[in-house]
Amino acid sequence: MVEEVQKHSVHTLVFRSLKRTHDMFVADNGKPVPLDEESHKRKMAIKLRNEYGPVLHMPTSKENLKEKVPQSASDSYGHKQYPANQGQEVEYLVTGTHPYPPGPGVALTADTKVQRMPSESAAQSLAVALPASPARADANRPVPTGGEYRHPGAPDRAQPAGAVVMEGGNAKNSALMAKKAPTMPKPQWHPPWKLYRVISGHLGWVRCIAVEPGNQWFVTGSADRTIKIWDLASGKLKLSLTGHISTVRGVIVSTRSPYLFSCGEDKQVKCWDLEYNKVIRHYHGHLSAVYGLDLHPTIDVLVTCSRDSTARIWDVRTKASVHTLSGHTNAVATVRCQAAEPQIITGSHDTTIRLWDLVAGKTRVTLTNHKKSVRAVVLHPRHYTFASGSPDNIKQWKFPDGSFIQNLSGHNAIINTLTVNSDGVLVSGADNGTMHLWDWRTGYNFQRVHAAVQPGSLDSESGIFACAFDQSESRLLTAEADKTIKVYKEDDTATEETHPVSWKPEIIKRKRF
Repeated sequence: MVEEVQKHSVHTLVFRSLKRTHDMFVADNGKPVPLDEESHKRKMAIKLRNEYGPVLHMPTSKENLKEKVPQSASDSYGHKQYPANQGQEVEYLVTGTHPYPPGPGVALTADTKVQRMPSESAAQSLAVALPASPARADANRPVPTGGEYRHPGAPDRAQPAGAVVMEGGNAKNSALMAKKAPTMPKPQWHPPWKLYRVISGHLGWVRCIAVEPGNQWFVTGSADRTIKIWDLASGKLKLSLTGHISTVRGVIVSTRSPYLFSCGEDKQVKCWDLEYNKVIRHYHGHLSAVYGLDLHPTIDVLVTCSRDSTARIWDVRTKASVHTLSGHTNAVATVRCQAAEPQIITGSHDTTIRLWDLVAGKTRVTLTNHKKSVRAVVLHPRHYTFASGSPDNIKQWKFPDGSFIQNLSGHNAIINTLTVNSDGVLVSGADNGTMHLWDWRTGYNFQRVHAAVQPGSLDSESGIFACAFDQSESRLLTAEADKTIKVYKEDDTATEETHPVSWKPEIIKRKRF
């Protein structure tokens, strides 16, 4: 029976096709154009193969294909309906949800499942067997008790207690009540830092500071045009180096060679050999004062930044200028290097931070969130993050694209310097002499310090220009405007009971600007 119906359908289609073909070969005067018999058969064979090939090879199934059509039926409004072939057997040939091939020229194969259109009862049973919707599953999931802590943003988080799933008829609406604003997690406790040594010797503002890799001595640069090397343990002066003719703004000691690099407002960048205490190389190219410098941790590359709005990449050995990083529109105040991408980060008085491609010498990302000059940038020694300091805020960012993390608000001053240790203690030093200590993870300000100026100095000479942890991270050194270097260490007598964290779960302010 199935084969007969199928052949009958195909013959009907062929008859209609022949009629359309006959109509095509009619002249303008309405008379048919005679065709020879062979040509006519050839055209019909081509047309049959092209248009009805998939239909001719349609698979058939003799199982569950016959369905009795009721003698009469009514629709939902009570109107009586009469089937076209009353009392006859009607066969359905369904592939998937549609009785036709999935696309033009695609043949139905024997692998295609042939099935009958589902009845209403079958559809209902199928709906019952389907898995529950996400909204219903979340609503039925147990809410964690107070003892169960889940980190904000965790993927396996239960549905909030305020979630209500309402069902009315066939429509399902999910109404969520207002969620509780995210709160700052409890910060890690850090012992307070206390001043235990003040080192004098410079005759001008101390503008920069660096600790050597062996942790035996440290070096400072000053407005008195000298570079001084100090014993870290005793604080005594070991050596003074002269050669700059203006304020020394940056110093750094190489971890790869016995070299000290310095830069200053005299546009000069110098390389000192510490075995002979002499300058062995000059790096010429900047057109104005050089404000900062940094060494690449894994290759012999030096990066400097200047008031001429550029940063320059130098080959340490050949003194060649590899790249000039152009793009800032004002003085570049700070530069930092790292082994991972992006390898160079600069902060500028044009309020932007730029992440650079070292190989191409071009900007990867420009961060414009700050509203005032960015004078300080620091990279976290363990995390793939960094912080930037500006009078409007301290901001934390995530590499490699500079995704914003959070603001550290409260140090309302011109921030000249930032440093951070492996324990997550971030230190910010400001132009007014104040120093704030922060918990890196939560942004909690756990200590504020404003040390007295050196006797004989004016109160206005209270400013911190640079700060750094030593290699053991047990001492903190600051370079200040009262011509001194101050050394801080952790208070060994402090405990969580004597210095508790005055913290309460405040709402996190997620301002981007």
